[in-house]
Amino acid sequence: MNDAFLSMLGLAMKAGRLSVGHDAAKLAIRASQAELCILTADASQRLREEMSGLFPKCLNVSYTMDDIKKAIGKRAGVVAVNDEGFAEKLAATDKEGN
Repeated sequence: MNDAFLSMLGLAMKAGRLSVGHDAAKLAIRASQAELCILTADASQRLREEMSGLFPKCLNVSYTMDDIKKAIGKRAGVVAVNDEGFAEKLAATDKEGN
């Protein structure tokens, strides 16, 4: 895995700073733990609307659920990042161009 964004996501997972999947991400958002919400390219429109309505800091990435699975070991359309440092780095890495 040579991609900086996916590598950083993998590090965040190993550090225990991610809430993976719909229910876990919603719990993190409601508990004010989430710093960033990542939505995959193949996430449903309903999921995008729901998460965007719950949390303003949603990042739509060009990666698929399968790409996320390769990085963190779990297949999900939404991932909440529960660490400010990881959130900033992931947002900056995505803006640099995946």
